[in-house]
Amino acid sequence: MKLYQRAIGYNPGAKQWCRVVMDQSTEEMIRKMDTGKMTVLEISGAKWEDFGFREYCNAFFPTFDICKDIMNKKFDLIIAEQVFEHIRKPYQAGVNVYNMLKPGGYFLITTPFLIRIHPSPDDCTRWSKTGIRYFLAECGFKLDDIDSHAWGNRRCINANFIDWIPYNRKRHSLENEEDFPIVVWALARKRDEADRNDNQE
Repeated sequence: MKLYQRAIGYNPGAKQWCRVVMDQSTEEMIRKMDTGKMTVLEISGAKWEDFGFREYCNAFFPTFDICKDIMNKKFDLIIAEQVFEHIRKPYQAGVNVYNMLKPGGYFLITTPFLIRIHPSPDDCTRWSKTGIRYFLAECGFKLDDIDSHAWGNRRCINANFIDWIPYNRKRHSLENEEDFPIVVWALARKRDEADRNDNQE
């Protein structure tokens, strides 16, 4: 496993306790889509490579910097998992994502909240479940088109002070304490022409 992957808690061989509920939720969100027809970009990851998309590509920092780079094609879905907390200009990155989406396309973003600082190479920003909705709205999405979630509990937060803890079903609770979110995620949809026409009538 690459050093930067360990720094952000990514381990393809083990489920991380802090990610179990988030991973289940995001996979359910995407499985509801017609994935076999989708063109997908994953930013700084390869988790979704074998998910059955019609066309998949990924782009990694620093070769591709989402704060300043835009690909010369449009996507049905863009995924950024545990990325946006590390970038220095998240608003510009969000605008770039919005501009790379096809009308009707989706942006899946996951970020930590009550997780210790973990530079890779920087660690800059945290959003709450509410905050990520307003952040995405600033980037161009409409609030009504943003579905945001959060999960966490005090035991998981305390455990992850020391290391990224692999999930043990017998020992680790998946109870959600709303006041102690450890991870936050959202699925935002870019409106298409039909949406805009409906709003004008």
